Amino acid sequence: MKSPSSLDPDDWQTLRAQGHRMLDDMLDYLEHIRSRPVWQPIPQEVRADFQLPLPQYPADLAAVHETFMREVLPYAVGNAHPGFMGWVHGGGTPVGMLAEMLAAGLNANLGGREQMPVEVERQVLQWVRELFHFPASASGLFVTGTSIANLIAVWVARTQALGIEVRQTGMAARPLRLSAYTSAGAHGCIAQAMDLAGVGIDALRIIPMNAAFEMDLAALQRAIAADRTAGFAPFFIAGTAGSVDVGAIDDLSALAEVAERENIWFHIDGAYGALAMLSSELAPRLLGIERADSIAFDFHKWGQVPYDAGFILVRDGELHHDTFAAPAAYLKRETRGMAAGSPWPCDFGPDLSRGFRALKTWFTIKTYGAEKLGATIANTCALAQYMRQRIAAAPQLELLAPVSLNIVCFRYRCVDADRVNADIVVALQESGIVAPSSTTVHGCLAIRAAIVNHRTTQENIDALLRETLALGEKLRARQND
Repeated sequence: MKSPSSLDPDDWQTLRAQGHRMLDDMLDYLEHIRSRPVWQPIPQEVRADFQLPLPQYPADLAAVHETFMREVLPYAVGNAHPGFMGWVHGGGTPVGMLAEMLAAGLNANLGGREQMPVEVERQVLQWVRELFHFPASASGLFVTGTSIANLIAVWVARTQALGIEVRQTGMAARPLRLSAYTSAGAHGCIAQAMDLAGVGIDALRIIPMNAAFEMDLAALQRAIAADRTAGFAPFFIAGTAGSVDVGAIDDLSALAEVAERENIWFHIDGAYGALAMLSSELAPRLLGIERADSIAFDFHKWGQVPYDAGFILVRDGELHHDTFAAPAAYLKRETRGMAAGSPWPCDFGPDLSRGFRALKTWFTIKTYGAEKLGATIANTCALAQYMRQRIAAAPQLELLAPVSLNIVCFRYRCVDADRVNADIVVALQESGIVAPSSTTVHGCLAIRAAIVNHRTTQENIDALLRETLALGEKLRARQND
């Protein structure tokens, strides 16, 4: 008998029919997404509808769904659209969407215990070990994204440097002053990880880049030597595989040599670039990644898994476990029953409550296969090279950085170029045709096209450049008036 306080429907058939309509709406959205604008501004009246008081009484599901279709779906950031090139966001897939629905229906908590969802996550971990040539003893964990994955890597490296006692006594009880190193092109979450781990942002040395936007190895060596002379203990080097601004890859083999020689933890922030290992064409560019102590990356970027699905891989699984495992009576482990299956995922990270992120990743890899996913990744890089060639052939345009992977930074040539190109970016976004972003390269404002979406084609690249030229001419004409 149904409990009077249950939230299940009185009429399952009506709910089933509404659910089918909702599923069809989202499949229609993905099937016909090319006919929609990439992005459009939120009308004030729509925004106002989301500033209402807390609802006290039930509403019809169909009406709530209608509000979503009318006032939420049209005003998303648009990263599923092939014209979206603003940031390194994956496009998702129908397969991933359906898997997410299954995970939501199951409502599994993957903190631990004896259950098959945990085995699904362990299966993906096994595939990740294989992809990066890590040993079977390596550990790994799904997290929200690379920001948290980088933080976990800093925590584990801190444990290695200071001993497990640091978990009890804290940093203040240890006289050793730690120092860490990353490139000037690294993502800001590396500094944030130093902050959150209690090491401090001031302990992070920002190493300049060479002409290829890679970490300057000589400068790194000098910084390490200077820190040792000053009494610091270098403990962490973060290399980058696919930098946030231009998509550069540090010399990972050389960084591995430095880290090994200096006895420093070698971490790689491979937020999107690490999955280039899926492509036989691109994998050689990541030589040295197999020597890392830890790798952080996102399946929801180049892997096209729906948000969110970040991952941390750690070579020393025992050290990883010791950094987070926290015995408690309510988490007591058994050899039989639901409390079996130790160690649990919660022993490798800060979260006890964890969603079933592994399922949409497992479905994506099983359904498409590594070869197809790798070809999709390689195609985005081929599109970037096509764009580079088109820019080189247009005298009005200027390439501002080498095109290493799938990010192209360029600008329209004119007087007051920074202001004009900033206006071009906003106008492109508001056009709904294409949506790049902007960044700064060598002190110049750049139009930044991050080609990540598996739906993007040469037609979208052509549209971006065509509209950029048209807007540039219009804005330059205004300058001359």
